This record gives sequence, structure tokens and C-alpha cells, in this order.
Amino acid sequence: MTLVMERSLPEEVWVQVFDFLSTEDKHSVRCSCRYFKELMDKYSCLWRDLCVVLSRFSSYNRRFWSTLSRRNLSGAVLRSGKQKNLKHLAVTLPCLRSIAIENWSEESLDHLGQFPNLRCLTIKYPSNCPLEVSRALVPLSRQITHLNICNVKLKCPVTEFILSVSKMKSLTSFLFHHDGTQRVPIKAFHALLIGLPKLRHLSWEMISYKTLPEDYFSPAVIPSDSLELPLSSLELLNYDTVVSEEALVCLSGLTSLSVYHLYSVPGPRCHLRTWLTALPNLTTLNIHGGHPLGAYADCVPHTVTSLTLCVDMTAGDLETLSSRVSNLQHLHLEPWGSMGHIRRLPELFPQLRTLKMRHHNVPDSDFLDLYHLQSLERLEVLDPYYWPDRNLVDHITYQPSPRLLSLIGGLQGLTNHRVHVITAKNTRDPMTCNCIE
Repeated sequence: MTLVMERSLPEEVWVQVFDFLSTEDKHSVRCSCRYFKELMDKYSCLWRDLCVVLSRFSSYNRRFWSTLSRRNLSGAVLRSGKQKNLKHLAVTLPCLRSIAIENWSEESLDHLGQFPNLRCLTIKYPSNCPLEVSRALVPLSRQITHLNICNVKLKCPVTEFILSVSKMKSLTSFLFHHDGTQRVPIKAFHALLIGLPKLRHLSWEMISYKTLPEDYFSPAVIPSDSLELPLSSLELLNYDTVVSEEALVCLSGLTSLSVYHLYSVPGPRCHLRTWLTALPNLTTLNIHGGHPLGAYADCVPHTVTSLTLCVDMTAGDLETLSSRVSNLQHLHLEPWGSMGHIRRLPELFPQLRTLKMRHHNVPDSDFLDLYHLQSLERLEVLDPYYWPDRNLVDHITYQPSPRLLSLIGGLQGLTNHRVHVITAKNTRDPMTCNCIE
């Protein structure tokens, strides 16, 4: 009976149905019967966005590699691998477009040049020995568009590495995070800005900088002879650096700014005010840590429509912010301390279309009052876990609690199921580092 039902529908219909499934559900369906297994293996389009994580290479057999080779995978994460594993991967999955390398145990990465379609390369976490990254980038200089280097021991001087990156003319996104011991000289930084005319996104470690010189973002020759850098998105890690508005003139075209205070303790002066005053075209602003919201709420640009705030704040701070960004459409709110501000959101930001928040310590009535957000389309609950037994603090269940499920049902009833509520555990992009969210 089941087999008759399966084959009564054209293959193309099943493929469209399978395409809606998560990777985990696809694997479950594949194991359910031989017919679905054949379909799953036949249509590689079902796996086009899958990123496989490889760690125990000795445990993978021929059938495993044969299955992977048929799926036209987009990316792979190599954990604790060796040069021979990279070479084998280049033969088995030559079409990979994204590769992340973690905890590499050998200094050489020469076989990266054997991936002709590679566009995104991530190297992260300390390795047992310094890596020869600069040499590995040479054969990739024309094809890589996204490069992420996080907390990696470089075998060459940092200046040599930055100069190697500056020759990657196709690069549109560059992330370089370190522990503060590899401060990049300003001349090398300028060579990077000048040498990468397509660079749009830069994520930069700032923990070793105390004061930015006036020409820090103003190289002598700017690509395309403009007064502005081509950057549209900038991430600053551990930033607490004195800067003037004059030093930010070349960044006036930025539309996205993210500031992450992970280890740095902000001083008495909020330098973020200078940035917000000098960047009138921001549409996206992400702040994690640092000074309370009240230190800069009154100078957030009116153009901001997407906002992330993981900081300390008061109700008055949110009122000030509301008067600045009345057209806010996307909000990620994780206030330090009280969650009592949630009930004010429909009043302060009535245009919200998406909202990310935590539900623990939020009164039921405040959660249900979110139905007053008439434009809300998507709500993401960031903490879908609970303690079944409060006496067993370490026993956490990572799924929505009965209370949360009841609240979601009530909210969907009040909105006639207009709001799509997401409670799945956040999945981090394996191609990025853990420094940022």
C-alpha cells in the first residue's frame, strides 16, 4: 500500500516536497524506504545548500564518500584534519564553493588551490603550529570572494599576510580577528583598502588600538577616485577607541555598522556617539555590550530600520530611541537585566515586521500583547529551553516548554496565524567565526 502511494506521484512532486524539509528530516526520509533513498540520491538539488562537517576521516568508508560526491555540496567544514585529508577532499568534492578549516594540525594548506570553484574560505581556532596562510592564498587570489581568518597563528609577519590579502582583487568580504598581538601597521591597512576595490564588508579586531589617527580610514588613493571607501558594512570587534568625525569622512557611505564588546571594558566616554553622528546613511546597527543604550540612543540615525541591541537599557532609553527610529522594521532585543521592556514594543515600534527576543522572565500578558504589532510577520524566540525539574538545575530540556507552546498558540490565535513563530535552536553559520553572532 505504501509503495503504491509513493509511486502514484511523479518524482518531480516528491522532490518539491522534499525541498521544504530540513537536512535532518531529509536524512530521516531517505532512511524510510528504498524508493525515497533512490530519489534523494538521484536529485542532487535537494542537497545544494548542505554544509557537511568532517572530523573523523579514518571512519569514513567508500560508500560515504560516494554518497557525498553525488550531492553537489556547497560547503564543507574540516575539523582537526591533515594535508592528506584536504587532498582527498579535492579529488572527491572538487565543486565545493565554501570551506572552513578548524584546528588544522599541519602548517601547509597548499591543496586549497585544487578547488576551482572555491569562493569562501574560513580558517579559525588555534592550530598546533603556525600556518602558512599567505602561500596558500596565492593560487586563490583571483577566485576567493569571502575570506575569514580568526585567531590563527600566522607563520609570516602580519604585514606580509595583509599584503597578500590586498592582492585578492575579487575579495568582497574580509574578516580578521586576533588576540591583539598582531596589530596591523597603518600602511599595510591602507594597502588593503586600496588594493581591494570590490571590498564591501570588513570585520576588524580593534583591541590593540587606543586612538585612531585622522587618516586611518583615508588612504592616499581611494579606489575609483571617490571621497568614500567602497565599504558598505563594517564590524568592529572589542572597540573602545578614540576617534574624530573627520577620521570617518571616508566611511560616510556605510549602511551597516556592528560593534562587539567581548573582552574590552568601555571607558568613561562613549566613542560610539562619534560614529553614529558621522554615519548618516546607516540602515543596520548591531550593538553587543559596551555602554548602556542611554549613552547613544539620542544620536542613532533616523535611517536605521534594522537594529540589534544586547546592552543595558531603561524604559526611558527605549523611548528616546523610538523618537529616532520610528520606522524600525527589524529588532533583535536582548536587554541586560529586566525583560519588562517587551510590553512597550507595540507602542514604541509599531512598524516592526520581525522580532528576536527571549521569553524567560517575560510575563504571559506581555508576550501575548505582541499581537498589537499589526505588521509583525516573524517572531524568533531565542531561548526555547526549560528546566522540567527546578531542583535539577543542570537538567535542561532544549525544546519549547509547555508554557511557551501555550503562549505561541495564544499569540497565533490572536493574530489569526499571521505571525510565523520560530523556536528552533539557533544554528550558527559554520563559515563564520564564534566571535560574532
